[in-house]
Amino acid sequence: MNRLHLTLAIGEYDHTRDLTSGAVPVDGIDLTHLSLPIEEIHFRFTNFREWDVSEMSLGKYVSLLSQDDRSMVAIPVFPNRTFRHSAFYVRRESELTDPAQLAGKRVGVPEWAQTAGIYARGALMHQYGLRLSAIEWWQAGVNQPGRTEKVELRLPQGVRLHRAPEKTLSGMLASGELDAAITAHPPEPFERGDPSIVRLFRDAPDVEAAYWRTTGIFPIMHIVAIRRDVYERNRWVAMNLYKAFDEARRRSLLRIFDLTSSRVPVPWVPDHAERWRPLFGNDYWPYGLAPNRTTLEAFCEYAFEQGVAHRKVAPDELFPPELSSTFRV
Repeated sequence: MNRLHLTLAIGEYDHTRDLTSGAVPVDGIDLTHLSLPIEEIHFRFTNFREWDVSEMSLGKYVSLLSQDDRSMVAIPVFPNRTFRHSAFYVRRESELTDPAQLAGKRVGVPEWAQTAGIYARGALMHQYGLRLSAIEWWQAGVNQPGRTEKVELRLPQGVRLHRAPEKTLSGMLASGELDAAITAHPPEPFERGDPSIVRLFRDAPDVEAAYWRTTGIFPIMHIVAIRRDVYERNRWVAMNLYKAFDEARRRSLLRIFDLTSSRVPVPWVPDHAERWRPLFGNDYWPYGLAPNRTTLEAFCEYAFEQGVAHRKVAPDELFPPELSSTFRV
C-alpha cells in the first residue's frame, strides 16, 4: 500500500505531541504538521478547507452538519475540553454574583456559535432556569473589533442579538455597556491581571466539579475533522488517525502521573492530577463516542435550542460508522 501524505493543522497539546512529532506513527500515513494559532486554524479550515485534517470547533461542525454540509468528516478525538462556568466575566464593582441575575442584563459573546458559549448558555437554561430571551445579547470581538459569525444562525424566537462590529467585548464590559461577557478567550484586562474584571463564579473549579458530578458533562470544545474528499478516497484514514491520536493521548496521561521527573513546568502536577482521579476516573480524557455520549447529547440539544444547529443532530451522526459507539480501542 502506498503511503498517503496528509497535512494536519492542530494546536500544541501534550496529548497530541507524540503524533505531531512522529513519535507515534500513523499506519499508512505521513503527516505534515502545520503549527498555527488556533483561531487561524479554525477560520481557515471552516471557511476554506485549506488542509487535509484539522482541529475544528464542535459548534461549527454541528452547525454545518445540520445544514447538510458534508464537506468534512469528524473523528471522536477531542483535543480541547474545558468547563465553561469560568467563561463568565463581570466587573468587580458589579453586584452580579449569581447567573440567575443575568435576566434583563446585557451580555456579550464573541460569536453566538462559539462552542464555549453554547455550553455556557446551555448551563444558564438547564442548570439555572434562565430563558435566553430574558437577556439582551451583544456580539463583538473579544479584544479586537470586527469578529463575525462563521455559520448561518436561526435564532430562537424572542432572542435579541445585536452586533457591534467596531467595538470589543473588553471595552464594552469595562465601560459598563455590557453587564457580563461569555467568552473562551478572557477579556484583555483580566488577562493582564487588572482586578477590575473578574469571573462571575469566583470559585469556578468547585462549581464546575459539582456540575460534572450532577450532569456527567465534561464539555468538548474541539474535534478533529478530515476533508470528506480525503476520507472518501481512503476510508481507512479515519480509523488509522483515530488509533494514533488515542495512543498519543495514552502516553500523555502516563507522563502526567510520572513521579520521577517534572514533565510540565508546574509544581506538584502529579499530585494535582491525582486529586481529580476519584472524580473523573482513571481515564478522564476519553476519546470515542460511547464514553462521551452524555456530553455530546447535551451539546447537540443546546446547539439546536440556541439556533446554531438548524435541526437536532444525533451524536451517532457526528462520526463515520467505523468509529461508531460500538467501537472500542
